[in-house]
Amino acid sequence: MSENAVNRRVIFTGGQMFDGSGTPSVPADVVIRANRIETVLVGGGIEPEPGDQVIDCRGTTVMPGLVESHAHLTFPSAVGHIDPSFNPPLDVSFFHHLPTPDEHLELAKRNAKILLDHGFTSAYSAGSLTPVPTEVRLRDEIAAGTTPGPRMRAASFERDNNPVQMGPNGPTPKATGPAAVREFIAAQAALGFDSVKLLMSNDDVFFEGGSMVTQYSQEEAAAAGEQARESGVWLNCHAQNPESIKLAVRNGFRSVYHCSYADAEAIDLLEEHKDDVFLSPAVGIMWANIHEGAEFGIDTAVAEKIGSVKSLDAMCALYPELRKRGLRVLPGGDYGFPNNPIGRNARDLELFVRLFGYSPAEALKATTYYGGQVLDLPVGLLAPGYLADLLVVQGEPTEDVTVLQDPANLLAIMQDGRFLKLTERLAS
Repeated sequence: MSENAVNRRVIFTGGQMFDGSGTPSVPADVVIRANRIETVLVGGGIEPEPGDQVIDCRGTTVMPGLVESHAHLTFPSAVGHIDPSFNPPLDVSFFHHLPTPDEHLELAKRNAKILLDHGFTSAYSAGSLTPVPTEVRLRDEIAAGTTPGPRMRAASFERDNNPVQMGPNGPTPKATGPAAVREFIAAQAALGFDSVKLLMSNDDVFFEGGSMVTQYSQEEAAAAGEQARESGVWLNCHAQNPESIKLAVRNGFRSVYHCSYADAEAIDLLEEHKDDVFLSPAVGIMWANIHEGAEFGIDTAVAEKIGSVKSLDAMCALYPELRKRGLRVLPGGDYGFPNNPIGRNARDLELFVRLFGYSPAEALKATTYYGGQVLDLPVGLLAPGYLADLLVVQGEPTEDVTVLQDPANLLAIMQDGRFLKLTERLAS
């Protein structure tokens, strides 16, 4: 990087600033040097220097880039690119005409660009669709600057602990037990994944009552935690019933998805470990199945059969309580299905407000500040030393989070100190 690039400053001035901490927006100037936030001056008044790029943000809000906490960038559906062949349980013919690894990487790169264009400058993966390390390649290309997308943590495909492995050549036996779990985690770490995902519970999508089936024993969960620490990876899990949630929390899982049916003991345990665990309910897919699935065969009867109605009702009872207890709950809604395509991700913020009782500022904190924490990266906060990932938004999202659902309201998108979008209004 040249000396001029290192010393170059960008000054966002004249606008409101939401810094990610959850406090109300205030007038402030934000100064970027190279790829870091250098100064935040509440009240404004930064004096430009020769060579500075000054962005007049009057009438807008400057805020951190959004973080998707439950990303599935290898899932096929995104806005403008709907693929009904991956629509479980009604249609999974996608697996009968799987793309080649290179083709799947191109699909994931397309999805990453769409997510970035919708204001998500970072993403924490909730699992790859296939065993191929496509996400590792995608993460590394984004980090190298050769393809646009959110900076990301890559996750393995889901291990379901079924003693029968389904495949293109029919069912084959699969080893279970602590040693098999250790072997899987070590292998995924060797492929370069940042985290490994286990299906601690099954799901009603696969069979009635599936969400109440715990798929791992205490011995297997303990082996998973031990191996993850040895291999230097995080553990994520799909867990809906109380026992699966407790197993995950007690054995050091970092991110617990859904968590719909936590009982009183599980809630207390989550509170006890609130500094160690992150929750991502994936409310978006439940909402989409109930209200937006008819076009793809998911009518009310199907939504009830696959557990979406019951799960959403349980979430609406549970998550206001977890909010009160200070749990780190993050938006991220299982986007990538035909009725819930990648690009609609910001809708989760509205659902947090409407269904879970979050204020707009609390929902924004969850997808910025908490997002940086789950990634363990200096993003999600407008503060000196943090990476310069930020948005300039038309409107005031701390009053109305729905403004973030329209990419036309994103007047500027900056990632790593570089403008990926800068509208004429701001550029002039």
